[in-house]
Amino acid sequence: MCLRRRSGYHPPDLIHAEIYAGPIPAERAGELVMGRGRSETSALSGKGEERGLTTTQNSQRPNACCFCWCCCCSCSCLTVRNEEARRKRRRRRIISQDTKMETIPKCESCTKPSVEEIRLWSQSFDKLMRNPAGRNVFREFLRTEYSEENMLFWLACEDLKQELNKSAIEEKARSIYEDYISILSPKEVSLDARVREVINKKMQDPTRHTFEDAQLQIYTLMHRDSYPRFISSNIYKSLINSGSRTSSES
Repeated sequence: MCLRRRSGYHPPDLIHAEIYAGPIPAERAGELVMGRGRSETSALSGKGEERGLTTTQNSQRPNACCFCWCCCCSCSCLTVRNEEARRKRRRRRIISQDTKMETIPKCESCTKPSVEEIRLWSQSFDKLMRNPAGRNVFREFLRTEYSEENMLFWLACEDLKQELNKSAIEEKARSIYEDYISILSPKEVSLDARVREVINKKMQDPTRHTFEDAQLQIYTLMHRDSYPRFISSNIYKSLINSGSRTSSES
């Protein structure tokens, strides 16, 4: 009989030697404990360095703005401030002390008004709106307030009232609706729900008077909201002053 089989001897399995679960010699156990301690210490030190690096980066990061947590140049509050600054620069460029009638764009053909006519504009809003030159000046003022669409809508309604051809009426009415009534239009005017409902019903068969209620509402809005500011604006005051100087020189 083979001595190996008789004595129960088995050769060591070199392939599965790492799964040996028997007792570990004292010297080997000490080496394992020391090695594990070094690895844990290095891991802790690595986490500490990483935490320190993160803290340093956070301390070097600029303060976030009041609206968001980002610090990029496209931040919302910076965009708002830039837009406001752009509007102020544009307004200062448009409204100057040297405004004259010649500098007002002639959106409607008109003759140069006299000083008496310009002064009449401050007496009533109706006198201003009945004068083509007055409408041009007032429209330029509305442009500085970013509400020029109110005057454009009113003028478009006046043009529609003068139309007699039915097909042209329908075409102009739909154009007015798309430009100033539709909520998708960038030039949408401010109308209440009742007037919008009336317009939507009338658009099924548009006529010259489809937008009368809306036109009256926008007229009232310009009268109560924009007209008082126009009378006290630099545009109107400079026109009065320039007209007075011209009449005195002549």
